[in-house]
Amino acid sequence: MSQLKSLDLPETGSATGSRAGGNSAPGSRWWIWLLVLAIAAGGFWWYRSSHSKSADSAAVPGSSKGKGPGAGGYAVPVVVATAQSGDLPVFFNGLGSVTPLATVTVRSRVDGQLVNVAFKEGQFVKQGDLLAEIDPRPFQVQLEQAQGQLAKDQAGRRDAEVNFERFKLLFKEGVIPQQQLDTQQAQVGQFNGAITSDQAQIDNAKLQLTYCHITSPVGGRVGLRLVDPGNIIHAADTNGLVVITQIQPISVVFSLPQDQLPQVYDKLRRGIQLNVEAYDRDNTAKITSGKLLTIDNQIDPTTGTYKLKALFDNSDHALFPNQFVNVHLLVDTKKNLTLVPVPAIQRGPQGIYVYVVGQGNTVSIRPVNVAQTSGNTAGLSSGLQQGEVVVTDGQDKLQDGSKVVPNISNTGDAPADSPAPASNQPSSQQQGGKSAHQGGKKQ
Repeated sequence: MSQLKSLDLPETGSATGSRAGGNSAPGSRWWIWLLVLAIAAGGFWWYRSSHSKSADSAAVPGSSKGKGPGAGGYAVPVVVATAQSGDLPVFFNGLGSVTPLATVTVRSRVDGQLVNVAFKEGQFVKQGDLLAEIDPRPFQVQLEQAQGQLAKDQAGRRDAEVNFERFKLLFKEGVIPQQQLDTQQAQVGQFNGAITSDQAQIDNAKLQLTYCHITSPVGGRVGLRLVDPGNIIHAADTNGLVVITQIQPISVVFSLPQDQLPQVYDKLRRGIQLNVEAYDRDNTAKITSGKLLTIDNQIDPTTGTYKLKALFDNSDHALFPNQFVNVHLLVDTKKNLTLVPVPAIQRGPQGIYVYVVGQGNTVSIRPVNVAQTSGNTAGLSSGLQQGEVVVTDGQDKLQDGSKVVPNISNTGDAPADSPAPASNQPSSQQQGGKSAHQGGKKQ
């Protein structure tokens, strides 16, 4: 037993015992390093948090608790505009296309060689002006032939009439029978028919000669020449010689939603002339003004819209055929409203309101009623008076009682009775709708 113990158990202080003790000492101290790292990370996080809170408190002068903007710590810069009193026009806006009242493709009505072109491309012509000439000589020959045949038949009729008179005397005397007299009378009738046919041939030849001189059927602007002089043209040609477009006056066909039909149709039935304004494709620059001519007799079921036609004098040639324009139809005018820019209108749980700048540049929430919106201008029926100042930009940083630094808007004081047509949507918007700013006070 003593020998086995001496073999299995190493002696105290031996090399093997020393190595075992050296390997177990670092493994027993790993948690100490983890504890040190956790304490260091916690200290760094506490330092950063304390530093951020100190910086936020220093950003608000006179407040160590970090009050919200405009709540008494500092003034909020905003854009303001002054409310005005006036009339607000009600426009219906739609997209239209310029359509000529007449577009004519000039074609030849006879066959022949084109010998002369009397117009210049792009020029304006009047009805009846000479456009082109076709070689008239073949038709002149036909006329002379018809005239010669007429003279021959007229001579034959005179001879037949003289013989008929003779036969009537002979018949009275009993020299010739009734049949011979009737035959002679029929011969006179044949010559009368031939003469009528000859006269028709002469008229037809004269008509062909007239067709050799091609004139403008309408007044308008001449397009590009489609056939050059010297070519043989035919009445069956599909291209024609030139296209003439009438542009004075000119019309615009546009569409509106069917919900706006009753108001427009009622005005037309009562004989009220509605004004129409045409704007460019960007809907920013006014091109010209005209009058509403008529509306279509049905609604398009696929789009829920109906077509209207407006007439423009176009004396300055501002409108061009097939041009796309934005049309503003003036259907009504709201009287005696308080006018403010649309961005001043806010909507929230408490309804529609504006921020009014009062004494000491302090804002207050004021409920209002919107009677009409047109373009970038809103007409208020109540809640605001002329001359009061409202906030048009920066409302998201405000609450009731906030201090502000007002900056005058460049467009806020513009006359509101001529709203800028900045939208293609129908501008007869009544009270309600959506707004980018929701809620009354900032939470």
